Amino acid sequence: MTDTQGLQDLGAHISSALDEHVTGLEIAHGELTLTIHRDRIVTVLRFLRDDPICRFTTLIDICAVDWPSRADRFDVVYHLLSMHHNQRIRVILDTNEDAPVDSVVDLYPAANWFEREAFDMYGVLFDNHPDLRRILTDYGFHGHPLRKDFPLSGFTQVVYDEEAKRVVYEPVELVQEYRDFDFLSPWEGAKYVIPGDEKAEGKA
Repeated sequence: MTDTQGLQDLGAHISSALDEHVTGLEIAHGELTLTIHRDRIVTVLRFLRDDPICRFTTLIDICAVDWPSRADRFDVVYHLLSMHHNQRIRVILDTNEDAPVDSVVDLYPAANWFEREAFDMYGVLFDNHPDLRRILTDYGFHGHPLRKDFPLSGFTQVVYDEEAKRVVYEPVELVQEYRDFDFLSPWEGAKYVIPGDEKAEGKA
């Protein structure tokens, strides 16, 4: 059972100590969520890690959320765990494609990979990161796959070039519009007959 009173007390303590850094505090679904100014992330996380009432010494995850209609289109979300007090907290800040967020690798070494993932998937920039480069996509990949305006088919496809004897990138070419199905073949426009289609034609 969630200790709502405990979360309220913790929230009051954090708000009192970090008043000028915090823009919002909410308890929802049994979890405490803290919204902060973009440029205060290092100060806030250091307090949450070192304060004896908090002791959020474990960084569980850093992820991003894309809101394309907003000027600051990205939420960067930090999930922290206090194993000493058996409590969790979520810290949220907003940013855009051009405004970097301070890296927290010095506070939580695990942030290294999490920040690289947010950069790779969303294009969120992190200042003072020791090695900010892609981590999940291939070399030379164009764009950021988890942005909501990224096309489902991507921009390029990987094929084996028989003449060059190597794998090459080329623009995506689909033989049909996305999900433009007919009743005989799911690949309308294909230059070959899929086995079984001739039986369906015979029954028509």
